[in-house]
Amino acid sequence: MYAVRLSSADDLDGWREAARGLAGAGVPPAEIGWQVGDAGGDLFAASAALPTGSPAFSVPRAFITLAETAICHSDPERFALLYALLLRLRERPGLLSDGADPLVQRLERMARAVRRDIHKMRAFLRFREVETDEGPRFVAWFEPEHHIVRTNAGFFVRRFANMRWSILTPSLSLHWDGETLIEGPGAARSDAPGGDPIESVWKTYYASIFNPARLKTGAMLKEMPKKYWKNMPETALVGELVAGAQAREARMVEAGRGQVGDNLRTAWEAVRDEAMGCTRCHLYKCATQTVFGEGPLDARIVFVGEQPGDQEDLAGRPFVGPAGQLFDRALGDAGVDRGATYVTNAVKHFKFEQRGKRRIHSRPDAGEIEACRWWIEQERLLIRPPLTVALGATAARSVFGKAVTITAMRGRAHALPEGGEAWVTVHPSFLLRVRDDKEAEYAKFVKDLRVIGERAKALA
Repeated sequence: MYAVRLSSADDLDGWREAARGLAGAGVPPAEIGWQVGDAGGDLFAASAALPTGSPAFSVPRAFITLAETAICHSDPERFALLYALLLRLRERPGLLSDGADPLVQRLERMARAVRRDIHKMRAFLRFREVETDEGPRFVAWFEPEHHIVRTNAGFFVRRFANMRWSILTPSLSLHWDGETLIEGPGAARSDAPGGDPIESVWKTYYASIFNPARLKTGAMLKEMPKKYWKNMPETALVGELVAGAQAREARMVEAGRGQVGDNLRTAWEAVRDEAMGCTRCHLYKCATQTVFGEGPLDARIVFVGEQPGDQEDLAGRPFVGPAGQLFDRALGDAGVDRGATYVTNAVKHFKFEQRGKRRIHSRPDAGEIEACRWWIEQERLLIRPPLTVALGATAARSVFGKAVTITAMRGRAHALPEGGEAWVTVHPSFLLRVRDDKEAEYAKFVKDLRVIGERAKALA
C-alpha cells in the first residue's frame, strides 16, 4: 500500500508527479491512499517510497485540462478517480471521447461543477471598503463549494490590479497589495465587513439589467442561487424591482428605444471588460485576445456566430475576416443594415490548430460552448433583442442550450423562455466551403436574412 500526501486540496503538480510514477510502475488504484496535508488518510497505508524512474508516457491534452479542473472538486475520491482514468487512458487513448463511460461521465460532472463554482465566485463576490492604517482596503467574503480560491486568484489580480484587496473564505484567504499576492489561513464570516457606500454602484448596475421575466421562469434563480444573496447588496432590490416592473415597462414603451441609457452602456462595458480576462475554459491560453460582441445596444437583431477566426483574433472584432465580408454582402443584398445589428460569437476565443505558420480553425466542443454561454446570456440580457439569430450549429447550441440541427430549425421563429424569438440559419463560412450549388446556397442565406429583417420591422 502506498500513501501519497499532497500539499493542498488542489495540488495538481503533486498529484501529477505521484501519479506518473505510480502509473509507470503499474500500481493499481486500490493500493494507493491519497490524503491532503495532515488530514487523516488511509490508516492502513504504508509509508513506502513512491516509485520513481518509470518510463515517460504521454496522455491526451484533454485529460490534463480535465484534471486541472476536476482536482478542485470537493469530492475526496477525486484523486483516485483521476488516477483510475489515467491508467485506463494508457490502454485506451480515445476513452475521453466515450461520453457513455461512467468514469468519464463522473469526472466531467465534477469538472462542470467546479467551473460553475468558479463562475459563481466571479459573479457574486462583492468587495466592501474598509479603512486601515495603510489606507483603504477592499474586503470580500465568499463560501465556495469546491477548492477554487487559488484557481480564481489570477482573475481577481488581473481584474482589480490597482486595488488593495482581501478575499476571505472558510479555508483560505488571499491578500493583494498591488504587487504581491499572499495566501493566509481561512477566516470567519464575522471577519468581513457588513457594507459600505460603494454598494450603491452595484445596485445601480443591477437595477439597469433586472428582468422580472427571468425570475418568473426560474432563469434568475439558476444564475443567482439564493444562497449567494446574503453577500450581495443588489439582491435587496429584488422585491422592489418586481413590484415596480409593470410601471417601469410602461414607461419604457412610452419613452421608446431611441436612446441607450448611460446605465446600460456602463453595464455592457463592465461585462465586456470582465470578459477580456475570461479563463472559463482553456482557449484563452493560446488565443491573442477575447473577441467580444459589438454593435448598438438597442439593436433589434443580435447575430450569434461560432467563434473568432484568425483575423478576428488579431483585430479583436467579430466578423471581419472572409466569412465576415461575405456576411456583410449578404446583409446588403437582404436589405439589412449591419450597423443597426449587434454581432457576437458563441465562443469568444479563437480555437485553432497550428500548421506551420498558419492557424487553422478548429470547431469548439460542447464544454467550450457551455463555458462561454455566460457571456452570450449577459449580452442578450442587456440588449434584450426581439430577434436572436444563430448562425450555424455551434451558435444554435449556445442559444438553445442543446444540440439542434439547422435543417430542422431553419426558416421559422422559436420562442425563447426569457422573451424574444430565435432564428437559425447557416454560418457564412459554410458558403465559403460549399462546392456545389454555391449560388443557390447563397440565395437561400440571403432569403433567410431578408425574412429576419422583415420580421424585426414587424415587431417594431
